[in-house]
Amino acid sequence: MGLVGGIQSFGKNHVLNDFSLSLREEENLVILGKSGSGKSVLIKCIIRLIEPDAGKIVVLGKDISDLDQDEMDLLRKDVGFLFQSNALYDSMTVRQNLEFPLRRHWTEEERKERAEEAVKEALEDVGLAHTIDMMPAELSGGMRKRIALARTLILKPKVILYDEPTTGLDPITGREISELILKIQKKYKSSAIIISHDMNCIKLTANRIIMLIDGKNYACDTFEKLTRLEDPKVSEFFEGL
Repeated sequence: MGLVGGIQSFGKNHVLNDFSLSLREEENLVILGKSGSGKSVLIKCIIRLIEPDAGKIVVLGKDISDLDQDEMDLLRKDVGFLFQSNALYDSMTVRQNLEFPLRRHWTEEERKERAEEAVKEALEDVGLAHTIDMMPAELSGGMRKRIALARTLILKPKVILYDEPTTGLDPITGREISELILKIQKKYKSSAIIISHDMNCIKLTANRIIMLIDGKNYACDTFEKLTRLEDPKVSEFFEGL
């Protein structure tokens, strides 16, 4: 997957300005930047929830600007999105939340034959099989995050976009979610873009890190190599580690 020359602006404010990236197979790529730097805007552009002003975005070999709505919906089947807010439906049980994407992408016959198995496997992946008939309000914050991740996994996407997966979680639960991201990468051989400013999560999950600074891909390397850079714009993110 690649993004070349991406530009996104709101009025005169250029959030992304000639930003580029490429995502490798079976890689966890972290986008690190300050609050308001455009991290969430970036991944929303990738799945065309936001239209970039200029540039080219290629996802799984397809230029998304060439796709009509039906083609884009089909592509999104292969691109899972874990929202920062989890975006669970409060009026639905855990089972119903997980079945929701199946209703959009599977035929009625497929759902009858495979939905129960798919729901159980996704819940087992996140260690919450026992919550299948519970309501989101009955779950802790960490459990809701896991259920949201299970819903993301149910279609077995090739690429997963994580928007601040550990925000609002205590350090222990945050580490559990980070370890779960690694488990998913290994089991499904998926690629992922992880938007985060949680340095513990980043250190644990990242194969590479892109520093999003001033709207650009300012630096790109491993966690260890970036911590050794003497550039003050980079080193301020790693102070105290």
